Amino acid sequence: MMAIAAIWIGVLLLGGGFALDRTLTRLVESNFDDQLEYLLNAMIVTAEIGPDGEVYFNRPLGEPRFLEPNSGLYWQISAKGQEDTPSYSLLNKPSRSLWDTPLKLREDHFDTEPHFYDSYQFEDEPLRIVERTVILPDSDTRWTFAVASAREELDFQINRIRSILVWSFALLGLGLFAMAMAQSWYGLSPLRRVRAAIQSMRSTGSNRISDPLPLEVEPLVEEINALLAHTEKQAEEARTHAGNLAHALKTPLTVLTNAATARDPQLADLVFRETKTMQRHVEHHLARARAVGRRASGHSRAEVWPSAQSVLRAVTRIYETTRFDLDGNKSATVSVERQDLDEILGNLIENAAKYGGGSVFVTIDAEADAEMCVIWIEDDGTGIPESERTRIFDRGARLDTGKPGTGLGLAIVRDVAEIYGGSVELGESEDLGGLLVKLILPRTAQ
Repeated sequence: MMAIAAIWIGVLLLGGGFALDRTLTRLVESNFDDQLEYLLNAMIVTAEIGPDGEVYFNRPLGEPRFLEPNSGLYWQISAKGQEDTPSYSLLNKPSRSLWDTPLKLREDHFDTEPHFYDSYQFEDEPLRIVERTVILPDSDTRWTFAVASAREELDFQINRIRSILVWSFALLGLGLFAMAMAQSWYGLSPLRRVRAAIQSMRSTGSNRISDPLPLEVEPLVEEINALLAHTEKQAEEARTHAGNLAHALKTPLTVLTNAATARDPQLADLVFRETKTMQRHVEHHLARARAVGRRASGHSRAEVWPSAQSVLRAVTRIYETTRFDLDGNKSATVSVERQDLDEILGNLIENAAKYGGGSVFVTIDAEADAEMCVIWIEDDGTGIPESERTRIFDRGARLDTGKPGTGLGLAIVRDVAEIYGGSVELGESEDLGGLLVKLILPRTAQ
């Protein structure tokens, strides 16, 4: 910000200074030229032709520097093309201030209007010359009237103006840059206060920024607090999962330890059974961890219809006698990773086929303007009593122990759905009479 401000201020001041320099320089030169033109007009007005054809002034010019040799102000009257005539000396008349050195004029053209230009005829005295060609009364000769003045005074004024401009613009630039620095420093001070608040939060162990801060940074503070809350929630979830996994593994490990200590003859069967139990718990928590990691990416997207078709093809091979029907919105998409959606639908559809009576209906209900997608999974089994519909989501909970299973399917479905902001509800199917599972998942933004 400082570098950009310095460059921009420099560019503007250089451009403005150049324009102002040209304007003031032209103004000073114009004023200087007006004085020379005034003297030139005075010469032309007072000039007359004498009896011998020479030019003379009918009254004095009134400028004493014309009479002082090398005074820096000179005039000269000459006639073009008259050098070979006997009266050339009369036709080339310089002022006394020129002494014996005539001016070298540009006599290769005819100037009806005053013509200004610079001359470097004298090495130590640059001149500013104005000339004009006129035809005086009673004469057919084209007379060139010229007034020259040393540029020393003009150059001094120009240099003085430029010096004032340089110093003024330099001070102005420093002042503007200092103001920009102060403005930036003051404008960014709320961010320094945020940094100090974060440092204080880290040193004091606080989990929120609670210090009063300016309005400009309140949205930033709110986002930081939201991020801290999200991080704290994830850390708490991780601690909970770790504790749950440790608790789930503790009992099988205790059983194995006791059996090994007592040299139980059924140790091999116990090892097989308890390790399967531990494996199921590990898979459950790994599924949750994967879902949390995918959700954190923020780009989850899956099409429901292809996922449901894929799951139905796989389940049909296992339950060949079960009739599966799929209906509903074929273009619905949800904010869930495809692998997690397959796992959720796989658990629910497999449970419906396993505990149902031979019919499973899957309906995808997603209206165009709805924020959530509802997936209905129905079967014609015995269903689940209303009093057991909450407990069935607990890890290892099973109502029908006569069929193979781990008791973790619904727990995984609930946990993964909630991670993505969805939910699972159980009810009774009106059409088939069995269990009705209502899976609600957030839709992706169109």
